[in-house]
Amino acid sequence: MKILVIGSGGRENALAWKLKQSPKVTGLFAAPGNPGTKDIATNVPLNSQREIIEWLKQNRMDLVVVGPDNYLADGIVDEIQNLGIKVFGPTKLASEIEWSKSYAKDLMKEIGIPTASFETFTDFEKALEYVKQNKFPTVIKASGLALGKGVIIAENFDEAEKALREIMTDKVFGEAGDEVVIEEYLMGREISTHAFCDGETVVMFPSSQDHKRIFEGDQGPNTGGMGTIAPVPWVTEQHIEDIKIQIVIPLIQALKKRGREFKGLLFPGIMITETGPKVIEFNARFGDPETESYMRILEGDLVDILLSCVDGTLKDTAINWSKQSAATVICASGGYPGSYEKGKEIIGLDKITDNDVVVFHCGTKLIQDKLVTNGGRVLAVTAVGDTVSDALAKSYKAIEGITFEGMQYRKDIGQKSI
Repeated sequence: MKILVIGSGGRENALAWKLKQSPKVTGLFAAPGNPGTKDIATNVPLNSQREIIEWLKQNRMDLVVVGPDNYLADGIVDEIQNLGIKVFGPTKLASEIEWSKSYAKDLMKEIGIPTASFETFTDFEKALEYVKQNKFPTVIKASGLALGKGVIIAENFDEAEKALREIMTDKVFGEAGDEVVIEEYLMGREISTHAFCDGETVVMFPSSQDHKRIFEGDQGPNTGGMGTIAPVPWVTEQHIEDIKIQIVIPLIQALKKRGREFKGLLFPGIMITETGPKVIEFNARFGDPETESYMRILEGDLVDILLSCVDGTLKDTAINWSKQSAATVICASGGYPGSYEKGKEIIGLDKITDNDVVVFHCGTKLIQDKLVTNGGRVLAVTAVGDTVSDALAKSYKAIEGITFEGMQYRKDIGQKSI
């Protein structure tokens, strides 16, 4: 089989790494890929939806795997399906649960999926008047896609006003801020959950936990994610079953009923509260950096699993997970998630000898055979171990040998759950 993976981050590097292990794969391509995919796939310099579609017309693939959310929002799955090519990922309408937070919240309210109470606004003054009456902290979200950064927890009115002004007036997240969702601050413990879906059947992953804030102790602004563990030690099988029955299945059934059959990867961010799981938000694709951890403990052939989702045969497909634990620690550029410099030489990856450690590339570039930084999140240092603590110790040990100017990483990944 010939397979194309669309994307250039750590998530796509991890997916390509796992797909490469399948004996069914005769050709693996990444568009545009990165230096991490270079040794396991053929990188193809395609940087727009139009370029990808034109390339697919000339280069017939047996399966396309879509990584980034913006491509889903722009309807690339629909276009690839029109070419008669199998593609893993939801259609534009099915993925609206991610690219419009207001749509997702309205749908949850309509069908009774547990989530925070909320209101949506397109007018700055009305939104401002609403938060004046609110309890704090309160959560303010850009409704559209904002690279995982469009969520602000305001501790008081001044912070809420600043957030609304930045999102709605200053447009720091562009069109994503044309509409905002203001919602109740949920108390509890946050986890990430994933589910393979074929439109009818859903198969849950083990739990994972991302660390969104840039600094230790969950301080500072949100990022795209600074590290993950999987599974989360305190999350029980009952937690996962509750999420499946109360949240995932009702959503999949509701979308199908509305002509938006969801085939692909559903990723609900969940708050485990005193009264049970509640949805923070829905994503319609693999998480990043969750995928980097998940691919380390997924057993079996990922090709078979993805095809079963596309073909509607998921109920007949065995999906198994290692009894080991996985951890991912992100090495980021200095200044991230604010402004940062690129082009800093990365040293030390060739010194890693632990077979339990795999480093996936998130934001790197090769310049004359020199590996340099090329993004906010630069490397995802992953490891597996008998426990989460074992895996984390291996990741941090590997990081000791990696350097680039300004490198920052959180030293407390997983600690709140161990």
